[in-house]
Amino acid sequence: MSQLFSDTARHRQIGIALVTVTTLMFALLDTSAKWLVQSLPVLQVVWLRFVFHTFLTAAIFMPSMGVSLFKINNPRLQLLRGVMLALMTGLNFFALQYLQLAETGAVQFSVPILIALISAWLLHERLDAKRWAAIGIGFVGVLVIIRPGSNGFHPAIFLSIFNAFLYAAFNLMTRSLASSDNPISTQLASAAVPSLLLAPFAIWFWQAPDGWFMWSLILLTGLTGGLGHTASALAHRYATAAVLGPFLYQQIIYMAIGGWLVFGQMPDAAVVLGAVIVVCSGLYLLWREFNSVSI
Repeated sequence: MSQLFSDTARHRQIGIALVTVTTLMFALLDTSAKWLVQSLPVLQVVWLRFVFHTFLTAAIFMPSMGVSLFKINNPRLQLLRGVMLALMTGLNFFALQYLQLAETGAVQFSVPILIALISAWLLHERLDAKRWAAIGIGFVGVLVIIRPGSNGFHPAIFLSIFNAFLYAAFNLMTRSLASSDNPISTQLASAAVPSLLLAPFAIWFWQAPDGWFMWSLILLTGLTGGLGHTASALAHRYATAAVLGPFLYQQIIYMAIGGWLVFGQMPDAAVVLGAVIVVCSGLYLLWREFNSVSI
């Protein structure tokens, strides 16, 4: 089990509060990143985001945790998770160069649908007809967002779709690691691996950030990324995925607000409709999962 605490109302409330922090931090991360990648190379922004994440995590938790901060019980899975996080972040930041925050956010929330598919394919979990119907309807919602063949279509949306597949697998890894490794150590590992992996590419494409404002945004990406992933890992220790899942969808609201306030972009009717379909399908799957666990 991913939980280390008993399943009580108080612990579920703590888990929900932590996942709310997660969604706020990730919305701020994507908003900051979208601003940065308009003028800096994407790989440089991704690398700096993880470098600051690594140093901030070490600086904040080393005084209280000491060398235990570096204790990893599942190094292979941590390494794979770090590589996946580097790839996911790169795909997301590349997509943000061309897409609205609400578009990338809406596609991201197909993750519960993808998790159901992965569970059926790799874990051989049986899905009933209603779950398959919800999966099919969810993908209709994704098609509404993508709008293939229309003027609103941009090929960068496929980066977000691939990122969603990776994020579904990444979530399954996070749940597995929550029971074996300290969540703070997990976050340090998941930041340190991309920092080392991407360093040569970032140095090759290096372009000096222009002034204190750009550096502040870079620092903000590291801070919000670190806090978001730490809060997510802690949340899974207090509550199940079925409890936490519905509250992840609030992120789309924050991303739409960020796109409007910072970039003057409002999602059009197709993005809103597609997001509603995807969210409703995901919520239904989570509701069915919750009921099956409760029986």
